[in-house]
Amino acid sequence: MAQLRPFSGRPLGLLVWPLLAALVACGSGRLQPAKPKTIAVIPKGTTHEFWKSVHAGAVKAGRELGAQVIWRGPVREDDRDEQIKVVETFLSRGVDGIVLAPLDDRALIPVLNDARARNIPVLIIDSAVQWDGYVSFVATDNEKAGGLAATRLGTLLGGKGDVIVMRYQEGSASTMAREAGFLAGLAREFPAIRVLSSNQYGGATTETAYATAERLLSSFKAVQGVFCPNESTTFGMLRALEAAGLAGKLHFVGFDASTKLVEALAAGKIDGLVVQDPFRMGELGVRSLLAKQKGQTVDKRIDTGATLVTRDSMHEPAVHALLAPELARYLD
Repeated sequence: MAQLRPFSGRPLGLLVWPLLAALVACGSGRLQPAKPKTIAVIPKGTTHEFWKSVHAGAVKAGRELGAQVIWRGPVREDDRDEQIKVVETFLSRGVDGIVLAPLDDRALIPVLNDARARNIPVLIIDSAVQWDGYVSFVATDNEKAGGLAATRLGTLLGGKGDVIVMRYQEGSASTMAREAGFLAGLAREFPAIRVLSSNQYGGATTETAYATAERLLSSFKAVQGVFCPNESTTFGMLRALEAAGLAGKLHFVGFDASTKLVEALAAGKIDGLVVQDPFRMGELGVRSLLAKQKGQTVDKRIDTGATLVTRDSMHEPAVHALLAPELARYLD
């Protein structure tokens, strides 16, 4: 019978350890976290204070949920072609989702159809679009918000007098809804108030709004009240009132908040600002899109609220947080 001999090769441990290391290495690939979702957030513009708050809210949601948020949009809020190009760029890049504040309720429909064809989900914020393929619409109830402005201005006027409305721009669904809400509220609650002008548009910049406001104030010298539906028209009208020596002498209700508008409210040059919650809008936009991608149920319409701010209420903690959101924490 042959005698068994001891194994004369390398020790068994030296053979086993490389095999175990290879198995662990292969297994570790399956344990690595998934690649973060890339979410493109596309505003109407990038200059107004409103959009800075939207940006900060989107960044907050991205940080907390482990998603990469890319912020890009046109400079001017009337540059529809540029916004369409931005959307097309992100579609070609193959992002995981898009949060969009459409400049026009119809102009972006073709590119949104392209997003649907590519299976890239789109969530709409701020302003409605006539397209039914969106995950959710996260925005202010703008018609109701316009009604808040009507109640404030009508009350200040004691239910009588003459007013003018300087609109924003055609095709902007959010501001059109505010203007409609204001006019309907005024007619319903204060039928004795006359609207002398409601067909003039301030446009997308402070400069164009200032020029329109000057013409309106020159044409309607006896007006007692003014309403403007967004940040740029409100600031343009403020500048025109100051230049004409009328700031604080007629009743003025505007929309949105910026440093200069809040200062004017404190000084009595503006009687009320209807303030949205753009930080929450940006945050909920990103959060809701990511939730939908995880298979969670998301409401088709999410109202982010609106608050009428006056000189008396502007220092209340909850109101102050809307007027001066914590942007530096999230924006470089």
